Amino acid sequence: MADAEERTEQAIKVRQVTQVHANWNEEERGEPGKFSFQLILDNGAEEYVIRPTNEDSDVLIDMFGLTGTIYFDLERAVLIFGDISVKP
Repeated sequence: MADAEERTEQAIKVRQVTQVHANWNEEERGEPGKFSFQLILDNGAEEYVIRPTNEDSDVLIDMFGLTGTIYFDLERAVLIFGDISVKP
């Protein structure tokens, strides 16, 4: 049973992002820092860290706020956002 469960877990390529933790770290004193986001997938089944540019971080923060559903494709390292259309 454990082998079948393990194969199933390995076959899953797209997982739901259930939490996002933001991090910023100083590279050198007085220099611009770097952002990273830890993606918690399927309530802790997997984790993945992305390290976008500062500009991309701004956009991602906006996108995270626009939808309640986000998926992450582990194979292609792609974030897939749910419905972000503006409602009248």
